[in-house]
Amino acid sequence: MRALRIVGDVTLKSLAAFSAFVGRTFALWVILFAVLGFFLPDVFKQIAPYIVTLLGIIMFGMGLTLSLDDFREVVKRPLEVGIGVLAQFLIMPLLAVLLTRIIPMPPEVAAGVILVGCCPGGTSSNVMTYLSKGDVALSVACTSVTTLAAPIVTPFLVWLLASQYLPVDAWAMFISIVKVVLLPLAIGFAAQKLLPQVVKAAVPVLPLVSVIGIVLIVSAVVAASKGAIATSGLMIFAVVVLHNGLGYLLGFFAAKACGLSLAKRKAIAIEVGMQNSGLGAALANAYFSPVAAVPSAIFSVWHNISGALLANFFSGRTEERDPAEVVTRP
Repeated sequence: MRALRIVGDVTLKSLAAFSAFVGRTFALWVILFAVLGFFLPDVFKQIAPYIVTLLGIIMFGMGLTLSLDDFREVVKRPLEVGIGVLAQFLIMPLLAVLLTRIIPMPPEVAAGVILVGCCPGGTSSNVMTYLSKGDVALSVACTSVTTLAAPIVTPFLVWLLASQYLPVDAWAMFISIVKVVLLPLAIGFAAQKLLPQVVKAAVPVLPLVSVIGIVLIVSAVVAASKGAIATSGLMIFAVVVLHNGLGYLLGFFAAKACGLSLAKRKAIAIEVGMQNSGLGAALANAYFSPVAAVPSAIFSVWHNISGALLANFFSGRTEERDPAEVVTRP
């Protein structure tokens, strides 16, 4: 019995180490599976019916890591969290609308760009904030609040801003987000209380589960939209890069304008720029078309690359010399 326990411990540690490695190399796996989805569409299109299920599993994993401390941050500093949440739900949707007006694109793509802009912050933002030496507690609190607000805010914003391109069923979208976001989050949070030891043992493996879920979603969307990507892929990529980059920039300066410290500016910049693009892909695939899901799929690939680059840039900046000052100094 003891030998079995030792073998089990070794296996779990090995799996946790592999999970950590996969989490660190997340962007590479997303790129690899996006390429595979493009060149092997018949294989990966078969995953499309399971996109919502995969997203639910990812959200369940997030629920396993949520704690009451995350929400105590909201109570302890409501102004800072409020700034982050408002920046998230104002900057990215409005940028999306601006980009769809400036850059000619098909209605389905425009709706997809707006949809990903209306999504809550992505959990990857918490990791990037940590790597950037930003305020991680603020980042986690903002992600938690925007995720919980998503069932109401996201459908409303999509209906308000994207109805000019495609019909939007805001009520059905609300029900879907409750099912694939709030319900799995609640079950994961409850599991912490009911099975604490099991959850504690499982948490180190969660990055692996999340990466598998996201790469399968991305590969399925890419496979289902190969034709659209072949003809409009560069244009969509350019829009995504602009959307993401301007989100970082405006998020940073919005926090600066509110008098927040550099660590908090880093957190809000990253929080604003990084979206829950898995949710965007699932909703676009369900309510618009696979083509509308392409901006979310490309966003999944790009924001992990840009987030890592920005985190590396931010990590070397201190309060005495911040990114805004670099522009003005020789």
